[in-house]
Amino acid sequence: MALHDLTLAIPAQLEQRDWPNEPSVCRSTVRTNQWHVAGGRSQYHARVHFFKFWSMAGTYIDFPGHIVETDDGRDASVVRAEELFRVKGTILHLNREDGSGPVTAADLAAVCPIEQLCGKALVINALGGKRFDGIRARSVYLSSDAVAWMVAAQITLLVSDVYESGDQPQNVFPDLFAAGISTVCFPEALAGVKGPCVRVTALPYRLAEATQLPCRLILEDD
Repeated sequence: MALHDLTLAIPAQLEQRDWPNEPSVCRSTVRTNQWHVAGGRSQYHARVHFFKFWSMAGTYIDFPGHIVETDDGRDASVVRAEELFRVKGTILHLNREDGSGPVTAADLAAVCPIEQLCGKALVINALGGKRFDGIRARSVYLSSDAVAWMVAAQITLLVSDVYESGDQPQNVFPDLFAAGISTVCFPEALAGVKGPCVRVTALPYRLAEATQLPCRLILEDD
């Protein structure tokens, strides 16, 4: 079994595409007193971290409630662990060029017919060896019929390096969320996952009321 950590790290200084553009990790040093079991006292200095970043920092997950109109009541504190831990799924590898437009249902079905998909998760590596930010933003995207194909496949978890169009909106997120499908954005190194069957883990902090937040994305070749 090969294990792939595909999580984009949150940098100590947020990148320009992120908001707000300021340090995401601040450190302070505090002096502590501790008692040894033997009864003596020791002192040392410990680092304490304060975190400040928005919900789309690094690799992150959206639950349907990210859009108010599709909120199904699930947030990071109540979603069941089995919905996000080692979910059986399929990875589909394409190799789309910068600016090449829609990824259609026919494109996905040509890689794997819908009846041959594994489990409830789907991973789309549309860009081959390129990362999501290796193309002009939103110049490769999921078509509305590709989303309908996924809904028909009854998946519950989608990981993809492309989503919505920049100038030809396809209603991608509203349609996915209305079907109860959670989405993981900004993965990296998808091309290194062999597949086609995989196990997907996308675990965020168990944070009350959060419907979008960073997560750790792990794929296993199944």
